[in-house]
Amino acid sequence: MLVELVVENYAVIEHVRVRFHPGLNLLTGETGSGKSIVVDALALLLGARATADLVRSGAQRARVAGIFELPADAELERLLREAGIETDEGELLLEREILAEGKSRAFAGSRPVTAALLREIGSYLADIHGQHEQQRLFQPATQLRLLDTFAGLDHLRDRMASLYRRWRGAAAAVEELEKAEQEKLRLADLWAYQMREISEAAPRAGEDAALEQERRVLQNVARLQEHAGAAFEALYDSPDCAIARTRQALRRLEELARIDASLATARDELRQAEIAIQEASYALRDYLSRLEANPARLEQVESRLAVLERLKRKYGPSLEDVLAYQEELSRQLGALESAAERKVALARERDQLASEFAAAAAEASVQRQAAARRLARRMEAELAALAMPGAAFRIEVRQASWHEYGRDAVEFLVAANPGDEPRPLEKVASGGELSRIALALRTLVGAAGRTAGGEARTLVFDEVDTGIGGRVAETVGRRLKQLAARYQVLCVTHLPQIASFADHHYFVEKREVGGRPVASVCELDEAGRAREIGRMLSGERVTPEALRHAERLLRMARG
Repeated sequence: MLVELVVENYAVIEHVRVRFHPGLNLLTGETGSGKSIVVDALALLLGARATADLVRSGAQRARVAGIFELPADAELERLLREAGIETDEGELLLEREILAEGKSRAFAGSRPVTAALLREIGSYLADIHGQHEQQRLFQPATQLRLLDTFAGLDHLRDRMASLYRRWRGAAAAVEELEKAEQEKLRLADLWAYQMREISEAAPRAGEDAALEQERRVLQNVARLQEHAGAAFEALYDSPDCAIARTRQALRRLEELARIDASLATARDELRQAEIAIQEASYALRDYLSRLEANPARLEQVESRLAVLERLKRKYGPSLEDVLAYQEELSRQLGALESAAERKVALARERDQLASEFAAAAAEASVQRQAAARRLARRMEAELAALAMPGAAFRIEVRQASWHEYGRDAVEFLVAANPGDEPRPLEKVASGGELSRIALALRTLVGAAGRTAGGEARTLVFDEVDTGIGGRVAETVGRRLKQLAARYQVLCVTHLPQIASFADHHYFVEKREVGGRPVASVCELDEAGRAREIGRMLSGERVTPEALRHAERLLRMARG
């Protein structure tokens, strides 16, 4: 729903801020006052083409901004999320600027966006009837949804959409498996060879580091024996060794400590040193007993390291990487063995889903054909009531390729005059006729079921009263009022019969300020509404009779 619209330096508008409301919002004013400019500004905000001649003379830029209360629509939420656009408590600010040199800029949620994205966002928020470039009604998807809503197919649409997505997913998975299977079959022999090579070598984590250490020892046995022997002798196995000297010093300290207790700490520390020297000596003795030259073992170690190095060069760089690659090979070979079974299961699921979808699509097609005939008949009667008595309305339902909502393509065809060949909606030339066709469609479809998800929440009707008057104008007013119970409706009108049905009435006025035209918009109270409708009835001078007639129209509209 459009909450507020701000227009600055746009055509004859210098600055206008208007708050709109739920229900039927009507704009009236004298011819040339700028009523349709308000609609044009809204169209610009929703992504219409921008040109430099829209900028008010003497201004550097024109600006249009609007605050929209967002509908609960999953697709719109996804679109905003993917674009990184933030909302403020369910409201979204859209802005459009046109510079005097012709460049334009667009913003959504204060974030710069392209005009194309603005149009896409705008299509979820509002639909402007009477302007060809803003007609979402021309889109085949919209026409299909309107027919389905009229036919009461909402639940069947949901079921078809679910089946279609699952079918597409299963079909894509089968196709991916087939591609992967062909590639993996080419690699299977290589994987088996690599797996066999690693398995036969049977490497263990950390094995290479341990073997490197063992090789260093075996290569330096003589040097190790020399230094370890010298160290053992210095510590334990010579007349002047460290352990003998320490014991001698310890006996002296024990004697001293009996005389002077303050030396007890030094005695205890030396006793610990004696134990440490003794343990180190025993460790060296055991090490020397194990240390011996072993050329055969050295050859085995070097041979094993060569095997591990070869594996690391091919599958490494580390032995841990080799083992990880072995696990991946095992997984790939296992997956290759189970792929055939999975492909069969997926193909069975795909075919079952396709069968269920085809049955649902066939059911939907039958109901659409019947609903198309009913809606066409009712549309012709509705258009006759809206001053298009000779209009023919046809709905063509033909088979097309499968899509999310079945196998049908729908196209609305209209012949505005008797004897004309029905043509697609976008071929209908008159904006007023388009507005009335849209009004009739929205009225009938809305009466048949709930508002379709994804439908625009704000409907704007421009030129809807072109070429009509009297009783037809009253009919149009009642239809707009009926439609406003489900949507927010904005409408520009020249007819008092339509204006009397407004929930909120806005007066557009153009006057001269400083020798230049300036348009303004104000919301009317009840007295103001009566005066404005009286003006629409009698002209510039509001007579007492016109005022009484206006008050009668307002009472009739409320009744």
